[in-house]
Amino acid sequence: MQMFATVLLVIVSISLIAVVLLQSGRSAGLSGAISGGAEQLVGKQKARGIDAVLIKATVVLSVLFFVLTVTVAYFL
Repeated sequence: MQMFATVLLVIVSISLIAVVLLQSGRSAGLSGAISGGAEQLVGKQKARGIDAVLIKATVVLSVLFFVLTVTVAYFL
């Protein structure tokens, strides 16, 4: 069971890295980060198309990564 969870954790980790790297950048620099956060809070920007799929995949993979990390730590 531990070996299966570890192998699955490695696969999820590589997938999470790939999905995060595939996402398009929202803005550049510190000023862009501040204004980008405000626009996202107000709802000015909506993710469409492939960006929406990548955001959902990132959420699913990150939750799976957390659960698998706790599982592997429990079995050690």
